[in-house]
Amino acid sequence: MMTDMEKQEIRRRNRERTVTLPDGTAVPRLGQGTWFLGENPAARDREIRTLRHGIELGMTLIDTAEMYGEGKAEQLVGEAIRGRRDELFLVSKVYPHNADRAHLFKSCEASLRRLKADRLDLYLLHWRGPVPLEETIDCMEKLKAEGKILRWGVSNFDVADMRELLACGGGDRCAVDQVLYHLGSRGIEFELLPYLRRHHIPVMAYCPIAQAGTLRRGLFTNPAVNRIAKAHGASPAQVLLAWCTRENDVAAIPKASSEEHAEQNAQSVTIELTPEELGDLDRTYPKPARKEPLDVR
Repeated sequence: MMTDMEKQEIRRRNRERTVTLPDGTAVPRLGQGTWFLGENPAARDREIRTLRHGIELGMTLIDTAEMYGEGKAEQLVGEAIRGRRDELFLVSKVYPHNADRAHLFKSCEASLRRLKADRLDLYLLHWRGPVPLEETIDCMEKLKAEGKILRWGVSNFDVADMRELLACGGGDRCAVDQVLYHLGSRGIEFELLPYLRRHHIPVMAYCPIAQAGTLRRGLFTNPAVNRIAKAHGASPAQVLLAWCTRENDVAAIPKASSEEHAEQNAQSVTIELTPEELGDLDRTYPKPARKEPLDVR
């Protein structure tokens, strides 16, 4: 475990490395994911300690969803953040079938109850569904007006979806697109990421340590990844996180299974990959040369 001085330094670095949202809000470039948390009662205390430890280390962006354990992850987060809500940037997501006028307000209120919070910093449409985007946007804007959410965004939207979204009235208020992105799954770099950058919409990368997606196997044993990890006195996972958060418009939300794991994630902020190392990784896992289907978990 880290010393107090080491914790302070990691916390400082995490607070300094941020992504700026379209409204000017700075959020940590490295946060915490909660997929599958809260589903095992025997692990509950450990998972709560892990989230709290991550907060102590400056990973104050916490992402969850009503889908995760059908609300169990939100309940766990609510317990973990008790008394610390104002320190955090809290994100949740709504099911596509709940993103209409009949259900979205109830879904948001249920998420807030489970989280024991009075507001969400960011509320995302989890993926594209049957509800017209205009209807979802209208509901999101009403939630903003009520103070239930401060901003909204989308998840798992590819370029065609984003074009349609931005063509809708109010669609330009989208704050983020959360997508699967890691060294072995770089498809967004061909078209989606440049498109989002032109519109000043940041990416929030889920599964940044290759828990899912294209080429998820073999990354941890790859010679180039391990060579770079050894040069930095780091683990392959830390190299993957450093790679994913190398730009100031991509945030990453890895999940941690223990306090030690949270520390390892947090320590990735100390790794500055050199141009030579980035080139080596590009040669090993090349940028896409053509449009690829959006990777989803």
